[in-house]
Amino acid sequence: MAKSYKYEIFTAVIEKQIRSGILQEKDRLPSVREIKEKYKLSTSSVQSGFEYLLIKGLIKSHPRSGYFVAENQEENIPEIRTKLPVVVRDAEFMKNMMLTSKRTSESSSFNTAVPGDLLIPQKLILRTMQEVIREKGAALLRYYPLSGLETLRKQIAKQMRTYGCTLNPDEIIITDGALQALTIALKSVTKPGDVVAVESPCVFSVLEVIANLDLKVIEIPVHYRSGFDTEYFRTVCAENDIRALVVTPNFHNPTGVLMSDEVKVELLSIAEQHQLCIIENDMYSDLYFCEQRPRCIKSFDTKGLVMTYSSFSKTLAPGIRLGWLYAGNFYAKSERVRFSLGRSVSPVYQELVLKLLQGNSYERHLRSFRKKLNQQAIQVLDALRNSFPEGSYFHRPQGGYSIWGQLPENVDMKRFYEYCEKRKILFTPGDTFSFTDKYQFHFRIVFAERITSESIILLQKAGNKVQELMF
Repeated sequence: MAKSYKYEIFTAVIEKQIRSGILQEKDRLPSVREIKEKYKLSTSSVQSGFEYLLIKGLIKSHPRSGYFVAENQEENIPEIRTKLPVVVRDAEFMKNMMLTSKRTSESSSFNTAVPGDLLIPQKLILRTMQEVIREKGAALLRYYPLSGLETLRKQIAKQMRTYGCTLNPDEIIITDGALQALTIALKSVTKPGDVVAVESPCVFSVLEVIANLDLKVIEIPVHYRSGFDTEYFRTVCAENDIRALVVTPNFHNPTGVLMSDEVKVELLSIAEQHQLCIIENDMYSDLYFCEQRPRCIKSFDTKGLVMTYSSFSKTLAPGIRLGWLYAGNFYAKSERVRFSLGRSVSPVYQELVLKLLQGNSYERHLRSFRKKLNQQAIQVLDALRNSFPEGSYFHRPQGGYSIWGQLPENVDMKRFYEYCEKRKILFTPGDTFSFTDKYQFHFRIVFAERITSESIILLQKAGNKVQELMF
């Protein structure tokens, strides 16, 4: 059950009045003192409530003047239908890991999609780990069950049930992170030379797994509004023997797009028609900026065609290599593949995550984490939109870690990246997110490190440089 806050007694009223039109753009809101007296709240509760409304973009703060209803800014979202080759291609991809993981200083690391040091709940993790070691002792030095600790699998199933997704804990496999889960899933339903579909753009690590398994790829465009080009996917499935679709429906990396429930249901319908497996990446779903956690594709699945995987490296710390795969109908094959990759996942990590999930500390951490990420997303997006030239586009993320940017096609991108590299402003070039050359003028910006005044200045300098490099 979601935690309620004292300030909701007045924020709910204000939000309803804004959405119904009772409060209009630029209308002044009651002062902190007025809210305190009317609703019998503390100053901190009232300020937290106003901060909540600021983050949602419903109000604006004017120093020494108070709070006002924000102007309604319609997103001018370009919906360009990218022409991608339908021809099945062998995966040929330059393994340039430095582009997606090199980190220098906090102020210039906009390329690593994991929580930065200041966002990791270090005290919580280390304290809980010490408790686990004291309680379990030498038992942590032994093998744990092949599919993972039973109580942990039950806890994950219990947690997913609160999000409207029913999973049988006996069909969950604990893994060494998300990429191992993806590898197991793909090897369970494909053989070398088979064709899989992926979203485009697609995160580098997923493309690498597919390439290493000697699979062939067809890329399906991501749509900014709906999340996925189902019409294109339907055509591709009719013309090719697609064995699986790998997709990140909630807060897609790198675009930050949230797939609509209607598209999720349509994808299932196409999968059922062609009897192909959907392999769903659910890693970012806990990092939502909206009202509630979005539903995963698996929650709509009635035929058992969806395998879902996730991990705790994106929500706790990158060094915690613990993920899970719901294999469902494909469990028997997945279990054999899992065994071939190693006997057991770290007992310490399994017990640590179990202990965090059993209490309320993990959910409490997530609430704080989401709030910080949302604040940083707003800061970075404002800096990008205010600093880069007309014709640039930066998509507003609805959750996750990243902003997807597109520059005008009359920009010298080679010189732009050279400038950024010299000043250690680390973006991830769009070319790393596809086997095609369709994203030459795109790049990913990650806001998972602490955003400082220096960070904003670096973004402004990058934007000013683009102005100089237009021809």
